[in-house]
Amino acid sequence: MNSYIKNVIEDVENRNSNEKEFIQSVHEVLETLEKVIDNNPDFEKNGLLERLVEPERVIMFRVPWVDDNGKVQVNKGYRVQFNGSIGPYKGGLRFHESVNLSIMKFLAFEQTFKNALTGLPIGGGKGGSDFNPKGKSDNEIMRFCQSFMNELQRHIGADLDVPAGDIGVGAREIGYLFGQYRKIKNLYEAGVLTGKGLSYGGSLARKEATGFGLIYFMREMLKANNMTLEGKTVTISGSGNVAIYAAQKTLEYGAKVVAMSDSNGCIWDKDGIDLAEIKRIKEVERLRIKEYLKKYPNAVYMENVKGEIPAVYTIKTDIALPCATQNDINLETAKLLVSNGVKAIGEGANMPTTIEGIKYFLENGILFAPAKAANAGGVATSALEMSQNSMRCPWTFEEVDEKLDRIMTNIFATCKHTAEKYNLGKNYLAGANIAAFSKVADAMIAQGII
Repeated sequence: MNSYIKNVIEDVENRNSNEKEFIQSVHEVLETLEKVIDNNPDFEKNGLLERLVEPERVIMFRVPWVDDNGKVQVNKGYRVQFNGSIGPYKGGLRFHESVNLSIMKFLAFEQTFKNALTGLPIGGGKGGSDFNPKGKSDNEIMRFCQSFMNELQRHIGADLDVPAGDIGVGAREIGYLFGQYRKIKNLYEAGVLTGKGLSYGGSLARKEATGFGLIYFMREMLKANNMTLEGKTVTISGSGNVAIYAAQKTLEYGAKVVAMSDSNGCIWDKDGIDLAEIKRIKEVERLRIKEYLKKYPNAVYMENVKGEIPAVYTIKTDIALPCATQNDINLETAKLLVSNGVKAIGEGANMPTTIEGIKYFLENGILFAPAKAANAGGVATSALEMSQNSMRCPWTFEEVDEKLDRIMTNIFATCKHTAEKYNLGKNYLAGANIAAFSKVADAMIAQGII
């Protein structure tokens, strides 16, 4: 490994020793940049990598709120503004009990490169809280969101930092957050949040964007390797927003989705998943995926066992789409997928595959669509929402979808071209990292030591 990269990674490990997810994300990016760093010795003199791996700003705050029993609860709130060199910070808010500083930093670091790949002028940020909206009433969620925004409003703005949704933050939460922001600021700044409802500045196709974008990327990757989605069997880890709309677009291209999952287990339907039923269970009723058996008793429910490979990955399939959460696929899981004949992996979640898993896929010739490229459709459409807010002019679903398709097609072309330029074969992860890094590095150098 290049000595400069090695020293920076060691420094990150020493200074952030308890932040395993952040350290993992730094390894994943920097270890692919060796050829670029070798060709640019001035990067070390300018401390480029040292500045790149340190957030520009980390905001942490308490979030007190009152539950329905009148008891005061206190959660932690975060916003990590990692790199604003190419535009205002942009990235989602995650409400989940697993949220901590390490996860926030990894997501914001990853977001910096993802946003650069879109070709749109947006920097990288991420935020959230260890608050879990599951099992909470609408009033409890409203009170929490209002308290969260009481502090967050000091640090965001349409030209400063534009949050969106993520795990645990959907249209309901964005609505409560936006309402409180508007109340505090006494102005209608539509572009301060994205993922809004259509009645107050949201964009058509935003809900579908991450899942659709994943499949547009997969389509291009398969086409470049003389394959198509048509006739393929697909398993999808997850049953949230990304998973559902990835499934929808997959079906449109003639593939068959045979399994989807939640944190408890997976449904395996050899005849093909009834997506309308999954939507009813998850988007309307907000129930566990096992409810699928009530309508389709011949389907198989496979429960997850802690410490073992998630059930959805034990099913033989042509394509696997991890759309749940980080580190869902480790080396053991990767080996099973390869032995079961998987041909391609498309990351719909953020960093769902460990570094060891990624290396195993690449060593075994599996086509691998990395998260920062393949799931960039969500943030790209959020940026399109910002454009519509600035113009005060909404676009049709077809207009937004066409722009999304074009963006994702361009992202794959960039990954492929960059990998070929540096003689990296079909390593689209390295291609994505180098292309995104090059854009961010150029902007940082142009703006001086700040």
